[in-house]
Amino acid sequence: MATAFDILHRIGEELELMNRKIDSIMEGQQEIPRLPRSQPGMKLSVSPEKYLDVMTLLSLPDHLRKTAMTACGLGEATADDVAGQTGRARAIESSYLNQLVMMGHLIKKKLGRKTYFSLER
Repeated sequence: MATAFDILHRIGEELELMNRKIDSIMEGQQEIPRLPRSQPGMKLSVSPEKYLDVMTLLSLPDHLRKTAMTACGLGEATADDVAGQTGRARAIESSYLNQLVMMGHLIKKKLGRKTYFSLER
């Protein structure tokens, strides 16, 4: 049976893991230029549709976050492209990409026999 110390130690390890994940996400976000709030008639030089914000990424489960960040980095990609980057099977990535489409984070378009996923809205 686990002692209170063992339980607290395990909680501490889990918190440390969460902190490292958040730090990793934040480091990736620092490379993204800060965008002004859009106002009617205002044109932005950097398209905000190319990025997912930190809160959106944090709200996703780990498996979807990895797929979303990979798709964001590729810009426009097929499930094969994403699978090549993540090391997971194409069928798995296809399922995850379609989940992100249903959640409204990605769009998909079919060109010929290929389906492309992107952040463009």
